[in-house]
Amino acid sequence: MAGRGPAPKDPARRVRHGGKGQPDWTVLQFESSEPPDLPDGHDWALQTRRWWEMWKLSPQSALFGQSDWYFLLDTALIHSEVWGGNTALAAELRLRVSKLGATVEDRLRLRVQFAEADEKDAKRPASSSARERYGDLRAVEAS
Repeated sequence: MAGRGPAPKDPARRVRHGGKGQPDWTVLQFESSEPPDLPDGHDWALQTRRWWEMWKLSPQSALFGQSDWYFLLDTALIHSEVWGGNTALAAELRLRVSKLGATVEDRLRLRVQFAEADEKDAKRPASSSARERYGDLRAVEAS
């Protein structure tokens, strides 16, 4: 007797596991963009001004192109509204900032990590041989 549910997808048509069926990427040249200032003519909440400066200095912003900054600018309007008391926009704000890697959880989901290990490796003293690294360690026979 067959199992429940739909029949499994043909392995040749699966995308998740690489190989055949993997979609091609469109590769574009990245052009970094300077962050714009918050536009005049809007009464920006103080928290939004601080938030905007935080994003300008964030490590993720090194990967932002012009369209990302304008997406964030639209998000700043929502941020300012939420801080002004319009909590109906809080869910939209959360969704938008998560796309940019605002929290640790967001960065894990986006597979983004900070290069902390590179800095720590650079501070570690260089060792010339395995004997120096592992000292008097000896292999033992399993019992």
